Amino acid sequence: MHDSRRMLSPHSATAVPTSSNPPPPRTVTSDPRQVTMETYWREVQSIEEEQEGQEEEEEEERKSMDEVELDEAWLTEAGLSSLVVGSSSTEAPPAAEAVLATLTRQQAATVKKRLDNYNETLRKRNRQSIRDVRDVFTEPDGDSAGHGPFPTQRHPESPPRRYHTTTKTIRRNTNRGRSTLPMFVFEDQLPEDPSSPALTPSPSSPNTYPSPVSQVRRADWLLRDTPYSEGVAEHKRGGACGDCVRFHGDENRELQFAPVSPSHGLTCADDLSSRDLTRLGFISHIELSTFLLALGVQTKRSRPPHRRTRDGGVFGVSLTSLLDNDRKTFPGARVPVFFQKLLGVLEQNGLQTEGILRVSGSAAKLKSLRRELDRCWSVFDWTEVRPVDAAGLLKLFIRELPTPLLTHTHLSTFCSLLGVSSEVHQVQALQLLLLLLPEAHRNTLKALLVFLRKVVSHEDHNRMTLWNVSMVMAPNLFTRCNRGNKRSVAKQRGEMEEAVGGAHLIGLMIRHQDLLWTVPKFLLAQVRQMNQASNQRQFNLSRTTSRLLRRKNENNDRNQISELCEGVIRVHAPLHTKVSMAMQLDEQTTARDVTSRFESDTSPAQHLYEVGGNIYERRLHPDCSLLDVYRDNPRCDWLVKP
Repeated sequence: MHDSRRMLSPHSATAVPTSSNPPPPRTVTSDPRQVTMETYWREVQSIEEEQEGQEEEEEEERKSMDEVELDEAWLTEAGLSSLVVGSSSTEAPPAAEAVLATLTRQQAATVKKRLDNYNETLRKRNRQSIRDVRDVFTEPDGDSAGHGPFPTQRHPESPPRRYHTTTKTIRRNTNRGRSTLPMFVFEDQLPEDPSSPALTPSPSSPNTYPSPVSQVRRADWLLRDTPYSEGVAEHKRGGACGDCVRFHGDENRELQFAPVSPSHGLTCADDLSSRDLTRLGFISHIELSTFLLALGVQTKRSRPPHRRTRDGGVFGVSLTSLLDNDRKTFPGARVPVFFQKLLGVLEQNGLQTEGILRVSGSAAKLKSLRRELDRCWSVFDWTEVRPVDAAGLLKLFIRELPTPLLTHTHLSTFCSLLGVSSEVHQVQALQLLLLLLPEAHRNTLKALLVFLRKVVSHEDHNRMTLWNVSMVMAPNLFTRCNRGNKRSVAKQRGEMEEAVGGAHLIGLMIRHQDLLWTVPKFLLAQVRQMNQASNQRQFNLSRTTSRLLRRKNENNDRNQISELCEGVIRVHAPLHTKVSMAMQLDEQTTARDVTSRFESDTSPAQHLYEVGGNIYERRLHPDCSLLDVYRDNPRCDWLVKP
């Protein structure tokens, strides 16, 4: 593992440039650390040259938020805003109640501590506290509370089915082979004995890059039922948890985590509905705070600076505004079309260009291209744009976003992850943190990381190693506070440490990006419980209403040929001639077995969705085991659509 803290030593061979003279751009050295720091300073110089002559933006000094603001912001991001704004009811509001019902003991302790601190601060300021913490966290009586990490699940009365059903029973074709994803090394391909030689990813794989010395280990922590914060108690006692012992036996090796096979039912963030993603963010926020506290890492937060935003063009415009405009022409756009075009130009012409991203083009040329693209980029002729200029436009676009790609809210938390001693825990924390990014930022970052991995995979031609790419992107993704040459040596040394730390985090995101977008099993389970808690109130109907619904359901049942038995699902396909069919599940049944029944040569690719019950909507991976989904959500509907 690359230990960034070793590189931050004051005795490092990397020299600090004086305040009056920037680092020489052409120093010859064989020390890779010296070379990469020169790469960073050269990028800083290029950024400052591009900004010469531009109107200076007035940014207020970023002051730390006071305790009340911090606690209010934290509770709001945890889905507990009703505990901040107050409620006339004597009971906890449904939304807050649903969140609190899903928490583990440690997660609940984190919320309780925040709420205690918030109320105590309000009392000191002679302001009315919103709610006594004892009214929010009630102790369960006797053995009624579950002793496990999660409360006992209850299945609320199921709402009426939303699709017309006509039954046709089919059998699964057990002779059809199932394909696997070529870019992953799945856990069933790894040696069972952890001490046996680990497999190395193939250099020819499109989504891997050569690594001098690496180990491939199962990322089986994605399958655990307990949150990350539950497994790191040893850190509080100065010890090492099981993951640290297992994954960091040899500090000279670079870790490679093998994604878990999709047959285990894991899902990606993109496969969840926006409503489920919002609730996932609430739990991720609470778990990240609990996890970092358990690791002894403190986070800070500052007020975001005021920056000007533009209404037209593409540079300096928010991602949300760009997407709103793009969706008028491309309704399904998830990443700004201009950004996609820019990445496409670089992938087509720049991946084998030596020094791509690192070598800077002409600042004057870049300003000219920017003006032309802002005027009307949709008819812009890209054929005459050099790869180095296209790379400069990419970095300029990222730097000039009014809200940084990693957002003002979370930038300081990203930096605090450098205080985590173990790389596996850094990856776990990054996974939780990236789930908190707004959807437009998360999707754009994902597209960027895919491109950066492709750059590194062509290292033999472009001479851009993972560390080089990370160092070049550090000043573009992480806002630099000190600008200009009039900086003290201490500030420059601090900036160097920030550069190395930022590059370390970018390197982790590039290397482990396939894991970072995967939702851990425990998080999805907590989202299901939150939905279930909300449904219990939603379907807590009066006896009269329940009786009417029961009669309606009985009438609907008479239209069905047979009642479904245990382990039998009914798949709905409202866009196909086969409106509905029943299927008996077994341990080998996958989503692909269902969608293949509805696919044709002329139809678009079909997907199976889990809808309703304890999830709003979730797209299932083709190799997902349906029996596992059925056990987790027996009351859901099964929907086939593109």
